[in-house]
Amino acid sequence: MMHSLMNNKYRAALLSCALLFGGWAGAQVAPVTQVAPAAPMKDYPIRPVPFTAVKLDDHFWLPRIETNRVVTIPASFARCENTGRVKNFEMAAVRKGKFCTKYPFDDTDIYKTIEGASYSLAVHPDRVLAKYVDSLITIVGKAQEPDGYLYTARTIDSLHPHPWSGMDRWVKENELSHELYNSGHLFEAASAHYLATGERHFLDIALKNADLLVRTFGPDKRHVAPGHEIVEMGLVRLYRITGQKEYLDLAKFFIDERGHRAYDRSSTDEWKNGMYWQDDEPVVDQDEAEGHAVRAMYLYSGIADVAALTGDTIYIHAIDRIWNNMVGKKIYVQGGIGAVGNGERFGADYELPNTTAYNETCASVGEVFWNQRMFLLHGDSKYIDLLEKVLYNGLISGVGLDGKSFFYTNAMQVVKDSSYPDLEKTRSGWFECSCCPTNIARFLPSLPGYIYAGQGDRLYVNLFIAGTADVKIGGKAVRITQVNDYPWKGDLHFTVDPVSPVRMDLRLRLPGWVRSEAIPSGLYEYVPGISGDVVLKVNGKEVEYKQEKGYAVIGRTWKKGDRVELTLPMPVREVVANDSLKDDLGKVALQRGPIMYAAEWKDNVTEVSNMVLPSMVKLSPVFEPGLLHGVMVLKGAVGKKDGGSVEMTVIPYCDWANRGEGEMRLWFPVEGAAHVE
Repeated sequence: MMHSLMNNKYRAALLSCALLFGGWAGAQVAPVTQVAPAAPMKDYPIRPVPFTAVKLDDHFWLPRIETNRVVTIPASFARCENTGRVKNFEMAAVRKGKFCTKYPFDDTDIYKTIEGASYSLAVHPDRVLAKYVDSLITIVGKAQEPDGYLYTARTIDSLHPHPWSGMDRWVKENELSHELYNSGHLFEAASAHYLATGERHFLDIALKNADLLVRTFGPDKRHVAPGHEIVEMGLVRLYRITGQKEYLDLAKFFIDERGHRAYDRSSTDEWKNGMYWQDDEPVVDQDEAEGHAVRAMYLYSGIADVAALTGDTIYIHAIDRIWNNMVGKKIYVQGGIGAVGNGERFGADYELPNTTAYNETCASVGEVFWNQRMFLLHGDSKYIDLLEKVLYNGLISGVGLDGKSFFYTNAMQVVKDSSYPDLEKTRSGWFECSCCPTNIARFLPSLPGYIYAGQGDRLYVNLFIAGTADVKIGGKAVRITQVNDYPWKGDLHFTVDPVSPVRMDLRLRLPGWVRSEAIPSGLYEYVPGISGDVVLKVNGKEVEYKQEKGYAVIGRTWKKGDRVELTLPMPVREVVANDSLKDDLGKVALQRGPIMYAAEWKDNVTEVSNMVLPSMVKLSPVFEPGLLHGVMVLKGAVGKKDGGSVEMTVIPYCDWANRGEGEMRLWFPVEGAAHVE
């Protein structure tokens, strides 16, 4: 298949909106020779501002992204080297040796780390890193078979492949082989590298593999529903770069293949009835978040992509239903999903136990991908509300402040007698299955691409992260600057600097937590209390605004130097759960702004499992600059089960387990309530 890459004019248009998905919003890159315009395409009605157009000056996120650049990415590459992941490619190149890691998808850890490194290189050039990445790409290219097949678990020794792989290509793809999963991460990484550097050697490897898939799968060819989704998202990326409709068609084909395999539909076993793989019925008929949580997030993200690019609304109706089910019945209060450790999967409705919570970090990354897409389809702030909850709580809890220690799972509580085998009480440097550390590595550099989005004369401000962004509104360049101390304070300042006066609707998200909405469903609610008033000023004067879909909308002609102040009150709020969540009855969780709080052993003189909160507990926020790189803690007097009172300190949930092993809890029993421990 001949691949005509975009000309410079089309590339500029594409890069203003495309390859955001998975966080990538594109970059200005060097021209590629022998290019031709790609075909016009349908797309999301709302377009994100590229992360390369946003420069952060943020005390909360910038240090984390910098740690990811200087610690996480190099450590990830080093671990790919010393665990044999790189060696697998070297052996595949000579077709000799024995696959030396545990899982057939271990190839993807190299791909994901290259993806994260590419995002980093797009905004922070580094010759040493770029040279190392090029050396890895060369090794990957040599491992590729002549027809484009790239899967070291088989290529090293095709007569003795990995036991999950089957004796022939693709025969176990619907279950465990992960051949197409590997391809999907290859496509994601190669797309990122091409757009970051303008070099196409990695992209050519990916296109060769994608062409093999096009020749192999299709309505009149081989049929399969990929066992671990992401190839759909990756194919969409390649379609955006090349304009080759075959890639989009194949992504749609893989989605439409679900629900047609001969599973035992009468079985309650998710592996036997197809639910584990989201394969028990066609996706257009599905209405429940089900099966392996990471696979589900990648599938639903891929469905959103295909819906946007084809205009097929039946897909949108399906993921709307599934989203409502997940948010209404299958999500933890800190944003985690995938409650059941056996299969890393969603449980039944309201099956959200605390002592055995699984909450894989990769699932949280996937939640961000999906919720961004849902916002781009619908323009409703509820999707960003959930994205923010996940981002500040259940996602970054997955990486330690040192940048090189991780949680695969994210516990809801740890007590002395915690014996659940999947419960992680301390962070690890690496895992045999290290999908989560490398997912963090690829996600964090792209975070600035989630802050702003545009649609015509509308500019959406979705996340409150300090820095500057250069955007285009009505064809005019506009610089917007955020100054704040978020998430610790709700005093937000914006400066709007258009090159010349421009008519624009500035849409500032009014977070659910400031509108007394703990989550966009009735699963969790705030205990009634004083929440304070939102105040919005333009050039020092308080203004009236209309509210649409959770946004404060200011429509006016903006001039250079216009200032906007948005004050979001941040009282400490108590959160209660729906009565159907039996583990949370008689308990409250604590939230301030977007941050969920947890009590940890290190800060309290009594065991955290011994603490009981009085009704309407009074806790005061106190900023501790020397604690956990600087955090707002909450302090106040609480009761003890064995009598008396004690001073309690709670820290942001995302920062627990950075100081050694001990008790932690997020839900607290309330004095006088009937509760079960």
